Amino acid sequence: MVTLWPSFSHFSKFANSSSLSGIRLNSAMITNPELAVELDRLPKLGKTQPLWFDAKGRQLRVTWVDEDNHDHLDIRLNHRIDVSTPTLVAFKAGQDCAQLVRLEEGGQRLIFSGGPACLVKPGESIHFPKATYDVISPTFTEVEMQKIDQVRKAGFRKYFLSYVESERDIDEFQELVGRHSEIMLKIENQRGLDFVANKFKKRDNLTLVAARGDLYVEVHRPHQILAAQKLIIEKDPEALVGSRLMLSVVNQLKNDKLIKAIKVVRADRSIDPDQTIERALLTAINRDFPSCSDFCELAYLYDIGYRRMMLCDELCIYEDLLDMAVGAFNAFRSNYCN
Repeated sequence: MVTLWPSFSHFSKFANSSSLSGIRLNSAMITNPELAVELDRLPKLGKTQPLWFDAKGRQLRVTWVDEDNHDHLDIRLNHRIDVSTPTLVAFKAGQDCAQLVRLEEGGQRLIFSGGPACLVKPGESIHFPKATYDVISPTFTEVEMQKIDQVRKAGFRKYFLSYVESERDIDEFQELVGRHSEIMLKIENQRGLDFVANKFKKRDNLTLVAARGDLYVEVHRPHQILAAQKLIIEKDPEALVGSRLMLSVVNQLKNDKLIKAIKVVRADRSIDPDQTIERALLTAINRDFPSCSDFCELAYLYDIGYRRMMLCDELCIYEDLLDMAVGAFNAFRSNYCN
């Protein structure tokens, strides 16, 4: 599966590709008016692979950043939360972090000590890798409920649901989208894993998802992602594993900027007299094909039982990278899975 929007220039190229089993529409970075425009495009595009809408439940997303504050990071979330402070908060799937020092506005505004103020943008998710937090507002925000209503009226019967932690989450969502809708249950934190281990009951219209983009940041220790993946496929043989696949392809997005940086340090040897920086930059530039570890990971996931996989959002944005990744999957299928 892949993540696309009808407005993408390459949507029509992949929309009915026999290499894909479905297309996910991710609500995270789109407004309600923008969603309406995207839905209006669909009838004009003709037949596509099955479309799935990814609804956000209790997933924490940034809705506002004080961009005028250059002293420290100051943000608002889509949900009110309760967490003990001070504590570390991770951004961009763990690539950035900042120290949260206090909560304001009933737990919806977060004040940090320093932090990557200019790098955090509305729509991004956040994580608490060293603390347990509680969402103290309703599971679905009013904005998200409006999105769900739009896609339901547009005829959608297939959904992803983020941060599933209990049977109550499923029941609440089914009240919004219908009892007979197909739902992919994204398991993205330790509470979700506990639910899978102890209370999840497999049904024809419910499928577990090892949503590793967030799950890898949320597990208590990084190596625990291995047991988490095995648990999910053991509890649901039809489970899907998503994100953090083909990362060497995604990293090629960095190439243009890295090449420019190399030219700068080469032009002025006083910046890098022993060429240490230049060598480091060169190691970050990938070749024009996936890495060995990408194929080995696909084989590992296949061997432990996964038959359904989904590429990460960043890769799907770019036609050439998505083309490369889909081609690699086709080669993997024909040479390893038969």
